[in-house]
Amino acid sequence: MKKQISIVWFKRDLRLNDHAPLKAAIESGNKLLLLYCFEPELISDPHYDLRHWRFIWESLCDINRTLNENQSLTTLHAPFREVLSKLSNQYQIEALYSHEETGLKVTYDLDKWVKEFCLSKGIKWIESPTNGIKRGLKNRKDWVETWHRNMQKPLETPRLNKLKTVALTKELYSAISQPIPKTFQTPDQSFQPGGSTYAKKYLKSFLNERVTKYNSSISKPEASRTGCSRISPYLAWGNISLKEVYQARQAVKQKGKNLRNLAAFGSRLQWHDHFVQKFESEDRYEFENINRGYDSLYRTHNEQLFEAWKNGKTGVPMIDACMRCLHHTGYINFRMRSMLVSFLTHHLWQHWKAGAVYLASQFLDFVPGIHYTQFQMQAGTTGINTIRIYNPIKQGQDHDPNGEFIKKWVPELCAIPTKYIHEPWTIPPIEAQLQGLSPDELKPIVDVKQAAEHARKALWAHKKSPDVKQEGRKILDKHTISGRRMH
Repeated sequence: MKKQISIVWFKRDLRLNDHAPLKAAIESGNKLLLLYCFEPELISDPHYDLRHWRFIWESLCDINRTLNENQSLTTLHAPFREVLSKLSNQYQIEALYSHEETGLKVTYDLDKWVKEFCLSKGIKWIESPTNGIKRGLKNRKDWVETWHRNMQKPLETPRLNKLKTVALTKELYSAISQPIPKTFQTPDQSFQPGGSTYAKKYLKSFLNERVTKYNSSISKPEASRTGCSRISPYLAWGNISLKEVYQARQAVKQKGKNLRNLAAFGSRLQWHDHFVQKFESEDRYEFENINRGYDSLYRTHNEQLFEAWKNGKTGVPMIDACMRCLHHTGYINFRMRSMLVSFLTHHLWQHWKAGAVYLASQFLDFVPGIHYTQFQMQAGTTGINTIRIYNPIKQGQDHDPNGEFIKKWVPELCAIPTKYIHEPWTIPPIEAQLQGLSPDELKPIVDVKQAAEHARKALWAHKKSPDVKQEGRKILDKHTISGRRMH
């Protein structure tokens, strides 16, 4: 007779606190297999990078350190389809517990397969909502009020002292799983470390100390590295829930200090779920212009221009500094992210899709729902948002006036005097000669002013077309928030 168990399937919810599926599974009284699978299909997906799998590995290790010695989370390197099939041959699986996931098509297809498999095997699949996202939502009426009510509900705290876990035998583990790649297990100090322990430390230091600099540093590429909360990767991979962050912010707010900074931070917590909800309701954001009226606006794909942008070799200092910083650390602030998208899609006039996939692989805090909805908004393909064409020269002058960030990440410009750092190609020939530089070699791959003007005319003209306006009305009907309350 097969041994009866239930499975808690961890995905983007790598924590033990405020975890409704784990709480419900423990309360069922069954012995539980806590399970995470490094999915080969995802590992090979171009949206993901070693930085993500390292962060996940660190998060899983943090969970296992938190559990008692007779409890464990099982980590496999195998396709979940095969894992579930083999486990169902070995055990009588009563239930599968997990959070709902608003992910890429690859994870959506997996979820559809799991649903069919569970139905065929008589396994109850019990899914819990993630943060404030509502599946099957028809419109946004009362969405904000509902979101705030959900955030104020008590945390779903599992009783870990009642947790009884099952460990696979060595033989079964070996039959199911490939070895976990050593690269996943090798730390890199350039990136934020994964795990709930670090999530709580970052949140505490922000709310108690760093929040004082939030509004003044949020737009600045260097100051934002400490002045912003830096909890985005922990939210992305579920090391901490949005509800935990919301309630921690509310508790600090009661002290009556830093209210403007806390209000600004609070609005961004709501926007987090607002954009994920868009993707949950309309996941074609991943593959096509959300406003189909833009299908007739032709954008090229020039591999040489794309590679220059991708590698931080455009010759535009702020663009190159941001991209190289992102390569090395997995983080740049929101304004600079928007600028990178704007430069690719407007100044270089490239289609947004290839850029969206590449930046996803670089952002340590990649969340599909936020990433694709924001990317299309910045690329100007929604038809309902203001067209934003960021001037990368002015962004540098405004937010890195002395070029400190630029010189940190583009060291070949260190000899450029500060007054020329944002437009090094304008340095006088005599002064360039003294520095051993050539103005011609410092020219960017496009004329920034002319490229912006071309994009501006094309985008604004197209936005007025009947097809864009018609599609825009449909988008507004589906995604507009009524009764908006930001904090």
